[in-house]
Amino acid sequence: MEKILLVEDDKDIRDILKVYLEAEAFEIWEAENGKEAFEIIRKRKPDLAILDLMLPDINGLSICKRIREKYNYPIIMLTAKSQDQDKIIGLTYGADDYITKPFNPLEVIARIKAQLRRYKQYGEDTKDQDIIYYKGLILDIKSRNVSLNGGELKLTPTEFSILKILLLNKGQVVNGEKLFHLLREDEYYSKSTNTITVHIRNLREKMGDSFEHPEYIKTVWGVGYIIEA
Repeated sequence: MEKILLVEDDKDIRDILKVYLEAEAFEIWEAENGKEAFEIIRKRKPDLAILDLMLPDINGLSICKRIREKYNYPIIMLTAKSQDQDKIIGLTYGADDYITKPFNPLEVIARIKAQLRRYKQYGEDTKDQDIIYYKGLILDIKSRNVSLNGGELKLTPTEFSILKILLLNKGQVVNGEKLFHLLREDEYYSKSTNTITVHIRNLREKMGDSFEHPEYIKTVWGVGYIIEA
């Protein structure tokens, strides 16, 4: 049974999500504030976390940041704000996805299943390759470990997936729409490009890769991204 950490101060939202999640055979660990969330994170390891952006004692971004210091399981942010900037900040802090309130609980379930499915697939063989080597970069598909020049890279599940896709398609430009569809099953729309752009930027920062003269992930303007063969 997969375990979900649900951090939400609105009891009505927690209750309805719990009903839907338990109907899908998920085990739910509830927290209504940051203090309770940190206690659960300290004692347990969920398979996925759902974090409300606005909490009474601390915001969801701080919880997201704390999780990313140690764990790489998927994180979905819940936010009442619809501004793109708030979503971009969430992705920058290490979130894998975001859902804007009000939402359809069935959409939340679909997003959770998509994130967990991709997270589990990291351990599967892909194109008969278990470990990918490239210019000091080592990506282990089975263990989900990534290192660069001997130093560990702590990537979110989405960042790992993007890097894996680009490495498996070395020498080929992967456009933003295709990359989005490989990561998520949602309908693609123009603003989806922003989501991919933020994840690419986070990857470059963690890899110490120059934006102007990148050694690894290069932008083909108006087309997509490529890791050269």
